[in-house]
Amino acid sequence: MSVVLCSWGDAIEGGTEEALSLAGRLSRDRGAGLDWLLIGNVTDDVTGMAARHGVAHIDRASASAPGPDTLVAMIVAYCSQHRPTVILFNQTLAARLVAPRVAARLGVPVVMNGFYIESQGSELEVRTTAYGGDTHAVYRLPAPVNVVSIVTTTLRVEAAPQPSVPVTREVALPAGGVTERWTVISAARSEGPRLEDADVIVSGGRGLGSAANYRLVRELAEQIGGMYGASRAIVDDGWVDSSRQVGLTGKITRPGLYVAVGISGASQHMAGCSAAKTIVAINKDRDASIFRYARYGIVGDCLDVMPELIKAAAAGNH
Repeated sequence: MSVVLCSWGDAIEGGTEEALSLAGRLSRDRGAGLDWLLIGNVTDDVTGMAARHGVAHIDRASASAPGPDTLVAMIVAYCSQHRPTVILFNQTLAARLVAPRVAARLGVPVVMNGFYIESQGSELEVRTTAYGGDTHAVYRLPAPVNVVSIVTTTLRVEAAPQPSVPVTREVALPAGGVTERWTVISAARSEGPRLEDADVIVSGGRGLGSAANYRLVRELAEQIGGMYGASRAIVDDGWVDSSRQVGLTGKITRPGLYVAVGISGASQHMAGCSAAKTIVAINKDRDASIFRYARYGIVGDCLDVMPELIKAAAAGNH
């Protein structure tokens, strides 16, 4: 009986350590071993991270830029060889494609959008977001093998009581002559650092009133050395490119400072920023949900407040 976290790519993605921390706690609760499957050419030093969370085996499988079809085949091959009882994914965009298909191939249940998981006797209990993040659901899984995809924004990293000494194993995972059924020939690329990696983010919503007023968000972000983001509402309205969307269906961020300008605070949006160390909210509706999450709040029209904040930030830079 074992728990395995599945990762892939050339680098460790954000949220991986949070997922590994959760996997470690779950494995201890179940009295199971913990393994970490790495597919691709990850060059990061993962041994220290694995040791902190009690990983027994780091299983490495070589693959050059594997697509979803190849990943599914390789993970299914791994599970057939090693027979883990809980198969975990850090819910990235790619994992949304891969996890359900792995479960279908193995003929086992799958739960997506999980944010908490624990053992209840022989069963697994998973709590998830549902209906775009507007409510929560609780699943009890009696099956002997389960696939769970975890949204890590609300998780905290907690080391195992005792570090492990992980053993690295090179594993051969045949993809079975898989031919990718689709290929990305072009994709929008944002310039500069990734929004997911930013330490300071200023995001705007419909409370700005118009697309022209979004410039205030950009200006404040520039003055305080941050990046700019957006709510799904204004992305859908065409004010901002989708690469700037923060939320359950956009970017999952973990900044030190998150400034929400004219954003109501729907749970779909908060799923992408609730892990921020400090949230500052600006909204003229004093009953807006965003104030429940904010450490600091300004009740006022953002069109009045933002120019003053920009002016103060600019003065502080000189």
